[in-house]
Amino acid sequence: MSEWLESAIARAQGINDWLAPKRAHALELLANTKWPTRKTEAWRYTPLRPVERTQAKVISDKVDLSPVSIADLSAIELVFVNGQFDQAQLAQTLPEGLSISLGGDLGSAEQSDALSVFSTIKPERHIFGLVNDALAQDVVVVTVAEGVEITQPIRVSSLLSQGAESHTRVQVALAAGSRLTVIEDVQAQGESFNTAFVEYNVAANARLEHYRFALQTGSNIAIGGSHFNLHDHAKMNSTIVGFGSDLSRLDTDIIHAGEFADAKLNAMYLLDGKELFDLHATVEHAKPNGKTEENVRCIVADRARAVFNGRIHIHRDAQKTLAELNNRNLLLSDKAEINTKPELEIYADDVKCAHGATVAQIDKQALYYLQTRGVSRSKAQVMLNFGFINELIDLMPNAALAEWIRPIIRERFAQMEVK
Repeated sequence: MSEWLESAIARAQGINDWLAPKRAHALELLANTKWPTRKTEAWRYTPLRPVERTQAKVISDKVDLSPVSIADLSAIELVFVNGQFDQAQLAQTLPEGLSISLGGDLGSAEQSDALSVFSTIKPERHIFGLVNDALAQDVVVVTVAEGVEITQPIRVSSLLSQGAESHTRVQVALAAGSRLTVIEDVQAQGESFNTAFVEYNVAANARLEHYRFALQTGSNIAIGGSHFNLHDHAKMNSTIVGFGSDLSRLDTDIIHAGEFADAKLNAMYLLDGKELFDLHATVEHAKPNGKTEENVRCIVADRARAVFNGRIHIHRDAQKTLAELNNRNLLLSDKAEINTKPELEIYADDVKCAHGATVAQIDKQALYYLQTRGVSRSKAQVMLNFGFINELIDLMPNAALAEWIRPIIRERFAQMEVK
């Protein structure tokens, strides 16, 4: 066990609140969990040295931070500043049928309900998910009533100041027939360390539109997860956009717990310098007639390293499943690295499943062609890279988010040179 994990366990043991039973369970599991090394398959390409040497610490003093504004987006803002929920930034009157509360402020019956589902969707194999279980204190509980459509997106922003450590947690429950859009966003200043996990329970016939923007770069360490439980005829559409940093790791788990559930996942990440981004996506088809469509695209420049592990598990009873996983990667440098591992594990015999992965370099003839037509090398590179990613941006259901992220990605491309 690392010194950092020992310190985290010691800190968690001093917390006594409504989450005490779950915290105790997480601490018990952590005490018997080996610190991941290169011999640990799930962390084979993602060393944890940045975590072991981080100087980030919990900052209890109040810090005034606000999320970056997004043009034409009117959202209900849930803001964590250095791990503490900022109630003042949730000033508006909530739509009828939507409830947002801190777990500690709930009544005894509601608190018991929240406690019974806490950490039941996120698998226990995630070591930093257990760390989050143990250290998260301001847990926000979001519920949408049956049949209610919330037209305003909910934006969950985790903001960190220089040198801050934070552990944020949100539980989202969509009742039968409801609709909701959730945007997850991490914004960090300078060296920081955060774990940010959200669990979604999507009831029968409910619809979830989901986004996660992991745009922190530099010396930041970001480890988190988005975890989904889909019931009968539930639908979700998720988009992930990530940049690399000293260590960025995101785990996504989708559980088809009901029949005819439908999941779409589109992910894109862009890395430069010596950055690292690791995306692990697991889909569990536990019931029949489920559908999953997963598209992941990655562009890696300079000496950056990307990791993708996509696993689709078709259980024995999950007949009539349709599942497709497609991973495409572009290397802009001879020293850039991508480690990709698409997996299909099938135990049913009446399914249609496919998976594939490609790793390629930018087309030098296309680059040369554009240059001979008067386009500068840097602009030609941006054009070719953007074409590789833009297809997934066009699939984003929220037009305001698509228009906001496009110039950010173009600027990112402009910093990434073909070498």
